[in-house]
Amino acid sequence: FIISGTTGTTRVLVRTVAPSLISAGVTDAMPDPTLELRDGNGTLIAANDNWREGPELEIQESKLAPTNDLESAIITTLPSGPYTAVIHEKNGQSGVGLFEVYNLQNP
Repeated sequence: FIISGTTGTTRVLVRTVAPSLISAGVTDAMPDPTLELRDGNGTLIAANDNWREGPELEIQESKLAPTNDLESAIITTLPSGPYTAVIHEKNGQSGVGLFEVYNLQNP
């Protein structure tokens, strides 16, 4: 994903959705995804396994907390530029996962 602009920063929430996809009919969803956030050079910025192990209160206050405790979320402030969200299954299994990025700042 890309945060556009030439100056300033943007507060974002990046999250994985995988176990929750089962209720939507996805039968091969990852059971326990982990999330990595990397910059345009591939450098690790942040990582999370279970979202409640991060800044839980701030994630809850965003009203965008994952619905399954095994899903991951990162909340951070980023400058303009390209970023990559990487989802891994914690136990090495394959499966379907989804990542979402939310701009938490008012326009």
